[in-house]
Amino acid sequence: MLLLRRLLFGVLAGLLPGAIVAVVAEPPWTEWAVHAVVLGAVLGLLVGGRGQSFGSAFSVGLLTGLLDWVVWTLSLRPVWEGQRPSWTIEEAVSGFPGLVAAVLFGATAGLICHALALWRPPRPAPQPAKPHVVVVGGGFGGVGAARELDRLVGSGLDAHVTLISDSNSQLFTPLLVGVASSTVEGRHVTAPVRAGLDHASFLHGRATSIDTHTRTVHVLAGRERPLRVPYDQLVLAVGAVPHFFDLPGVGEHAFPLKSVEDATRLRDHVLGALESADLEPDPAEQARLLTFVVAGGGFAGTELVAELFDLVHDVLHFYPRLHGLRPRFVIVHAGDRLLQELSPALGRYAQRKLDGRGVEFRLGARVSKATAEDVTLDSGETLATRTLAWTAGNRPHPLARQVMAPSLTVEPTLQVPGIPGVWALGDCARIPDPAGGTYPPTAQHAIREGRTAARNIAAVLTGRRPAPFRYGGLGVLVSLGHRTAAGEVGGRRVSGFLAWILWRSVYLSKLPGAEKRLRVLADWTLDLVFPRDIALSTKDERHA
Repeated sequence: MLLLRRLLFGVLAGLLPGAIVAVVAEPPWTEWAVHAVVLGAVLGLLVGGRGQSFGSAFSVGLLTGLLDWVVWTLSLRPVWEGQRPSWTIEEAVSGFPGLVAAVLFGATAGLICHALALWRPPRPAPQPAKPHVVVVGGGFGGVGAARELDRLVGSGLDAHVTLISDSNSQLFTPLLVGVASSTVEGRHVTAPVRAGLDHASFLHGRATSIDTHTRTVHVLAGRERPLRVPYDQLVLAVGAVPHFFDLPGVGEHAFPLKSVEDATRLRDHVLGALESADLEPDPAEQARLLTFVVAGGGFAGTELVAELFDLVHDVLHFYPRLHGLRPRFVIVHAGDRLLQELSPALGRYAQRKLDGRGVEFRLGARVSKATAEDVTLDSGETLATRTLAWTAGNRPHPLARQVMAPSLTVEPTLQVPGIPGVWALGDCARIPDPAGGTYPPTAQHAIREGRTAARNIAAVLTGRRPAPFRYGGLGVLVSLGHRTAAGEVGGRRVSGFLAWILWRSVYLSKLPGAEKRLRVLADWTLDLVFPRDIALSTKDERHA
C-alpha cells in the first residue's frame, strides 16, 4: 500500500509540471507525457517518504532531471532515431533548452511529490476500544517490532502502536567499534526512529517500571515528568547493560562499549593517552599510558583490540616523542581461544593474525580488579595500564529482570510465561531454539524476533494462534583490522581481504536508510586515503 501510494503521488507530481513544461518549451508531447509519468513515479519512490525534507526533495528532483537529460536526450533518443550519440559541446549547447526544461521539471516535481507525501487525509478521532500495543526499547528488536506493527496497521490492523525509548535514534551497534577507532563518525551509525514510523507513535522517555497487573508502563519523559502509559499488549525489548560482576574498581575505571557516547569516550581516552605519553618524562608512566587492555575475546573484544591497534599505529607519527616506542595491546579472555562463536580453525586464524602484529593474549584468565593505574588478573598478574576496555560481560536490563524474574526464558512464540499480554525478545530474553539451546543475542536475530513478535501480536488480536520463532542465521563475520576479517557465511568459512570486503558490504547493506549508507561509505573511503582524525571531542579528566 505504501509503495503504491508513493507511485501514485509521484505520477500526480509529474503531470502538473510536465504539462507546464510542455506548453512553455513545446517538446514532443507524447514523449514528454511519458517522461512526466515515468520520472514522476521514480521521484515518488525516491522522495515520497515522510523522512525527507523539501531541500532533499528539490535536490533529488533536480539531479533526476539532469540525469534524464543526459541519458535520454543525449544518449538514448539518438539511438532511437537511428543516429549515433554525440556528447560534444555543440550537441549539449543545442540541447540546452531541453536541459533547462528537464531540470525545472525534476526540481518542481520533487517538491510537489514531497508536499503530497506530507499531506494526510483527516482522520477520525481515536476510538478508545482499539487495543494499545506498546513497544519498550529502541534497539534492533524494539524498532523491528514497531516498524512491523506500523506496517500491519497501515495494512488494516485495528490497533494503536506506541514505541517508547530513551533515545530518539536507533543505534547500529556493530559499527560502534568504528566510532571508537575513528573510522566512522558517531552520528552516521544512528538513524532517527520517528522517520521510520508512519502510523505508530513515538514517546521519547525512559521506562522506569512496569505494572503487569494494571497493564501500565511508568515513563519519565520531558522534564522528568512521570507518565502512565496503559497497554493491552507489551513488547519488552530493552536489551542488555554492561555487567562488571561487582569486581573491585572495574565499574569505575573500565570503558564499556554500549553507546555512541561510550565509543566516543573511549576514542578520546586513547588519543588523550597518546597526548599525555608524548609529554611524559617518566618511562614507566609512558609505558603505562601506551598499554591498552581489552577484556573479552568475543566478537566485540576481538574487533575492538584490532581497531584500536590500527588507530594507535595509524596516528603515532603525529607524536614525535613516541617514535621508536612500541605500544602494547593485551586481550584478556576467559576461554581457551578467541571467538568461540566461530570454528576452531577460524579462531586460530584470528589469533594468528593478531599475534603477528604484536597483540598479547591472556587466555583462560579473568580480570579480578582494576584501578586507575593497573589491571589485576585472577592469575595474580598485574598489567600497568590506564586503559581497560570492557566487552567481557552483559546482563539483561534491570527492567526485564523486574518483569520476568526469576527466569528470563520466554516461550518459542516470544510470550512471557505466566504474564498475559507481555512479549520479550532480544538481549533481555532467553529464546529457546529447536536444538534445545537458546538463540544468540545478535542483531540479525533481534530484528527477526521483533518482526515475529509483531506478527504474533497481530495474530492474537485477530483471534489466531501465534507462531514460534524460527531462524537459522545467515552467518557471522568479524573484522581483524589491517583490512582482514574472518567468518562463516552459509556454512562456508571465509577469511582475509575477501572476508573484510564482505564484512563491510554486509554491514553497509544493513544500515537503515540510503543516507546513512552513503555517509558511512564516505567515512570508509576517506579512511583509505587520509590518516585518522586525532581531534579530541571531549576532555578526559584522567589525562588533564
